[in-house]
Amino acid sequence: MIISNELMDELLVKAATSERRRINLDLRNSEQDTSQRMLNALMPDTVVPMHRHTATAETIVLLKGRVTEILFNDEFVEIQRIDLDKEQGNVGLQIPTGIWHTIIAHEPSVIIEMKDGAYAPLTSSDVKPIR
Repeated sequence: MIISNELMDELLVKAATSERRRINLDLRNSEQDTSQRMLNALMPDTVVPMHRHTATAETIVLLKGRVTEILFNDEFVEIQRIDLDKEQGNVGLQIPTGIWHTIIAHEPSVIIEMKDGAYAPLTSSDVKPIR
């Protein structure tokens, strides 16, 4: 698979019509893959709940657009904002295991997300409900 501008534009069109205002494309070769890799197309009005991954770090690389990743401590107090913007030279980050985080898209954006281990849905204790 080639990750092209055309592919990313197609994903953004799908994200724009999605109820969640985002869509992902699984990049694994099969469900038995022992890593998680996906493209995530995000519209500016999508809401990604604050969440954490207790068994793996998460790597995010910006492919298109501009986003801000917000990190929180265990009391849900913001500890850091990281702007990913190719023009500023920040294109990716590593989120440590167990850190609460969310992402804000400032314009239609595409990121690639990578995590260790086979896919397992987040549990309710790993997602902070949206009020």
